[in-house]
Amino acid sequence: MSDLHLGMHLKSLEETLLDPTTRRDRAKVAALLTEDFREFGSSGREWSREDILDHLATEDYTPPAIEDFRCQPITQDVALVTYKTVRTDPATAETRSALRSSLWVRDGDLWRIRFHHGTPALQNSVPK
Repeated sequence: MSDLHLGMHLKSLEETLLDPTTRRDRAKVAALLTEDFREFGSSGREWSREDILDHLATEDYTPPAIEDFRCQPITQDVALVTYKTVRTDPATAETRSALRSSLWVRDGDLWRIRFHHGTPALQNSVPK
C-alpha cells in the first residue's frame, strides 16, 4: 500500500472511531484496538482497552471534525498518525480542540490501533 493510500485508509479508520454509532458498538471498537491498547486521553486520564470499551458504550458524544491529518509510516507494519480535532458543544456553542496521535500496527491484513494520545490544544495552534 502506498504512503498516500495508507494515510487515507488510517484517516478513514480514525473517522470510524469518532463515529458515535461505532463508538457504542463494543465489537466494532474492539476489532480496531489491539489487545494491549492504551490511551492517554485529553482529559488527562489513562485508559486501558477495557476502560475504553466500557466508556464508549455509554458516552453521550458529538463527533469532532478532523484537521491537519498526517500519516508517517514508521515501518511496513507501523504508522504514526497525528491530527487535530475540533468539537463544538451543541448546548453552549463552545469550541474545544485537541491534538491527537495514534500508533497503528498491521495485524495480518488489518490495521489496528495500539496507542492513542490526546492533549488539549491551545487556541490557534496549528501543527507545523
